[in-house]
Amino acid sequence: MERDANAQRCLVTGANRGLGLALVRQLLARGGRVIATCRQPGKATVLNVLAGEYPGHLHVAPLDVAEPTSHAALALELPLLTDGEPLDLLVNNAGVLHGGERYGSVQAVDLEASFRTHAAGPFLLTQRVSPLLADAARVVNISSELGSIALRREFRSPSYAIGKAAQNMATVLLSHALRTRGIVVVALHPGWVRTDMGGASAPLDPQASAAALLEVIAGLRAEDSGTFLDWQGNTLPW
Repeated sequence: MERDANAQRCLVTGANRGLGLALVRQLLARGGRVIATCRQPGKATVLNVLAGEYPGHLHVAPLDVAEPTSHAALALELPLLTDGEPLDLLVNNAGVLHGGERYGSVQAVDLEASFRTHAAGPFLLTQRVSPLLADAARVVNISSELGSIALRREFRSPSYAIGKAAQNMATVLLSHALRTRGIVVVALHPGWVRTDMGGASAPLDPQASAAALLEVIAGLRAEDSGTFLDWQGNTLPW
């Protein structure tokens, strides 16, 4: 069944810039009520301006997705931010990319940071807030084609790729854990997006990617849970 983003209650992580910020803007424009998280809300100037423009519809909250104690603090605050209403959409978007990695000099600290941010963090956060999700809610893990084992043809961005591959497994496991409640969990590749992470050469504007992703999300069906899709709704190989 197609779902409209209008009036939905949404939680978006990594929302202070890039794709996360674009998703927040578009969810608000569609009438959604959004909780936008980032590590330092006091420095999230654009989000705080948006909160003033959408009073009562946007709350900016602190979250370090790599830290389970931060998940717990957010879970305690969420009922206050949603007036006790359940969440319809959770977008695990926060990400980290360590550029310039070369074989022979990949650092354990970078691998660990990627795993905690891209795989363990979204898995544990979803687990923590799942009692606050509506039945038939959507959980979206912003993945990447770089996390596809089948598509790899070169040594590139190993920490990021390994973290995203692990995130894809977390997506499938979460889909099984939440299936009985009708909650759909998917991994979505947003395309190569022109952000701080994607770089200036990327062909996709963040707003265009965000709009396409929201269309895919709105059209998700129960049978789509546990799949890996791109921003155009095409299935990607694991």
